Amino acid sequence: MLSDMTEAASAAELAGGGRIRGTVAVLRQRLPFTSTVVLAMLVLAVASGALWSAAEDRAAYPFIAYGLPSLESGRWWTMLTGPFFAVVPWFYLPMVGSFALFAGFAEWQLGTRRAMAVTIGGQFVSVLVATQFLALCRNSGWLWAERMAGSLDVGFSGGALAAVAVASATLRPPWALRLRAGLCVYAGVAIIYVGTLADLVHFFALLAAIPLGNRLVGSRRVPSAGPNLREWRLLTVAGLLLLTIAEIVMFLVPGEGPFGSTEAVSLSAPELAVLVLVVVPMLNGLRKGGRVAWRWAVALAVFVTLQALADAMLYGLADVFGADYDTTGLPLFFVDNLLWTILLVVLIAGQRAFRVPSRRRLRRHTQGPGPALARTLLGRHGGSTLSWMTTWPRNTYFVREDGRSYLAYRRHAGVAVALGDPIAPDGTAAATVTEFTLMCENTGLVPCVFSATEETVAATRELGWQHVQVAEDNVLDLEGLEFRGKAWQDVRSALNKAAKQDIDFRLVRLADQPEPILAQVRALSEQWMADKAMPEMGFTLGGLDEAMDPATRVGLAVDAEGTVHGVTSWLPVHTGAGKVGGWTLDVMRRSPHGFRPVMEFLIASACVRFREEGARFVSLSGAPLARTGDAGPARTVDRALESLGKVMEPYYGFRSLHAFKAKFQPRHVPLYLAYRDEADLPRIGLALSRAYLPDVRLRELAKLVSSSRGR
Repeated sequence: MLSDMTEAASAAELAGGGRIRGTVAVLRQRLPFTSTVVLAMLVLAVASGALWSAAEDRAAYPFIAYGLPSLESGRWWTMLTGPFFAVVPWFYLPMVGSFALFAGFAEWQLGTRRAMAVTIGGQFVSVLVATQFLALCRNSGWLWAERMAGSLDVGFSGGALAAVAVASATLRPPWALRLRAGLCVYAGVAIIYVGTLADLVHFFALLAAIPLGNRLVGSRRVPSAGPNLREWRLLTVAGLLLLTIAEIVMFLVPGEGPFGSTEAVSLSAPELAVLVLVVVPMLNGLRKGGRVAWRWAVALAVFVTLQALADAMLYGLADVFGADYDTTGLPLFFVDNLLWTILLVVLIAGQRAFRVPSRRRLRRHTQGPGPALARTLLGRHGGSTLSWMTTWPRNTYFVREDGRSYLAYRRHAGVAVALGDPIAPDGTAAATVTEFTLMCENTGLVPCVFSATEETVAATRELGWQHVQVAEDNVLDLEGLEFRGKAWQDVRSALNKAAKQDIDFRLVRLADQPEPILAQVRALSEQWMADKAMPEMGFTLGGLDEAMDPATRVGLAVDAEGTVHGVTSWLPVHTGAGKVGGWTLDVMRRSPHGFRPVMEFLIASACVRFREEGARFVSLSGAPLARTGDAGPARTVDRALESLGKVMEPYYGFRSLHAFKAKFQPRHVPLYLAYRDEADLPRIGLALSRAYLPDVRLRELAKLVSSSRGR
């Protein structure tokens, strides 16, 4: 026993060491520049003692730090030595961490040579421009410039910021704008309201890198058009956030910036509290495109701008009449209000992005067409194997203006989860998805399409969306189907045993069955649910209520005594022109004490009967979070779905069910989740959990997840 534990521990250590060595190897191969610089920073920090003793307190500091005094004294080498040190020991953590993150990202996106050029060039250019700017301004009477002209600094932050700003041009919308907005918010607040030499270097680094980014990345550039609705919303949120953070910074860290002391213009504690309480819900509303939030933001910006104009008029009158007027903090006051004026201009320019009505109006106007229209259009155009689920209750319908196509969706957690492909005439699926997306953006919803096929994924790809496989449909072609060969042994055995035990297959409409049969079917379903630690799932998984629909066929395995051993339900698959070309398996219930291979018997018997009726195929449906293939997940979202599938397996057995369906030798059709970008995934995950388990609270789900991990 002890030797086994020792061997297991040794194996774990070897595995851990192997992962570490693998990570180091990847860093060396993909990020040699970033790795080398980070290593050099740490080695020099230890060798010089700067890791535990402040570099700025040492006599050698002027000989390693860059700045105007160093360059004027001919210490040009400080441009090379300064980037590898930090001013004080605790600065090493943010300095080394930010360099590894920003420069590493740039090297990963741009390649080593281009990233080196951008990072080193950005560092040199930003420092040189900052020092020359101070040289020009120090004798102008500008006290801040005079003070900064005598300061020194160290660190590689200018180059790192330039690198990440350039690399942002390789990102697809809206990530490029998000990253640039975040960088600008940081640099704007820092240079205006703090104003150290480092802040000036950062300002010039971004000022040069962002406009030149598209040219410097070469062929890796991702083309982008003008701001869309989401990007206009992002710009306004970034602007309002910048101004709010600035007020917080001025209150918490008062200082002497380029435009004077912040103490003279900073808000009092009660005023700041009111501003934050007003702005926080406003930011959320602007993010969603809310019309009410936009109006409040415009009103706030107009109020601040008019206040600035009034103060300017008072100052002008005081100057004309020779009256005394306190000008302390006046430059910073006007700069601050200039930013509010710019925000006002952005709000007005992007007003078309803020058309989402209030919740009360949304509830008033969300009554749309019902399942009757959905069934009419589905019969006319046909759909995927999941299309009949769009006619189920709880769905909301988006219908195009021409009334010829629709998408069914569930609304949860601010997300519109569309179910399956659009029901639309040939060639109009892309237009339907486009209009659906516009509707969502104009009502403050996050759009996504769940269990979409390749055709719909192609349509969303034109919109710049992403996709991930979430399930796999199992389709069985009926033409020429014969249960012959070794692969069909289990199915043939089930059919033969059922014949010997006088078990009959009945393909019926459940609503027409006598009460004794219905009572047994209900009992089977209740017993099946009693064995689960979780409630019955919905959304793409139906139950007995859906099986009672007259359009749904139900397969029953009944013995000579009238005992029901198993139940399956089959949803019609419309193929257009009012025809039903196939059937999709939905409900599967069996008695734990009855005929053991009842499911093989029911499915095989249904296939034979449907083929006799002229159907071309049956779908055994796709189990959520289950798919075929040995290839490991490549992306973070794939790994998350893989982990979620393992967690849910003890409760619902999706993967076991998927493996069972393999007995029927189906062809696999991947089903995808199509979404705009990764930032939407947390909310989409929450919406899907509520769609599948509307009666389960998140706290209960979290407890079950944690308990399954502890098993």
